[in-house]
Amino acid sequence: MKTTIFKRMINTLASASFVVVVALLSPGQAQAQDQAQDDGPVFELRTYTATPGNLDKLLARFRDHTMALFEKHGMTNIGYWLPVDPEEAEDTLIYLLKHDSQEAANASWRAFGADPAWAVVNEESNRDGAILQGVERKYLTATDFSQMQ
Repeated sequence: MKTTIFKRMINTLASASFVVVVALLSPGQAQAQDQAQDDGPVFELRTYTATPGNLDKLLARFRDHTMALFEKHGMTNIGYWLPVDPEEAEDTLIYLLKHDSQEAANASWRAFGADPAWAVVNEESNRDGAILQGVERKYLTATDFSQMQ
């Protein structure tokens, strides 16, 4: 538990440092970064923490429903992973989506959230209590040397 809290603190500090670096970019650099997010693919890295004892239910929801709903709304499923770290292995799902742009990502999430099929899946999967405790997400753009564009 202490390791997980420590890792989350480090991630928060790293995110705050990134914001400071972006704020220090010249207007041209910041504009180029914004344009890259609008013009090209954007990857979304998500980390889900299941409530105690509910990782299997969360995995089943993705396997049986959520992945297809993502595709329906223009999101590309890249991959899904479980951490090897024993402290996170029992409750953590990490996955990567690809969107055509940041604007497309926002539109896809709005459509997904409004989809009546998602409302049914969400309600059914949480019938016996919430299965999701927390969500962390980061939007990423690929470097020019990345093997995944």
